Amino acid sequence: MPNLKTKNMNIMQLRQELIHRISRIEDIDFLNAIKTILDYKKKETFIELTADQEKELLFASKEGKKGNVISQSEMDQKVEEWLSEK
Repeated sequence: MPNLKTKNMNIMQLRQELIHRISRIEDIDFLNAIKTILDYKKKETFIELTADQEKELLFASKEGKKGNVISQSEMDQKVEEWLSEK
């Protein structure tokens, strides 16, 4: 298994190679295809939480670490309720 330093060097080398190769591409359609791939990869699901929702999640995390947990279905219902309050 490669160590972290080797992995980071491989990432840096790969980035440099990709930058070099992309900089030589003249085909606009191909460049747009690459852009589409990059744009797709950066999309993330993000849910904005109210202060109360964030407080409740932090509390739940602490409780979970103590072993005080509820079932996934109960949690799913609670999340749906929180999200509908927005």
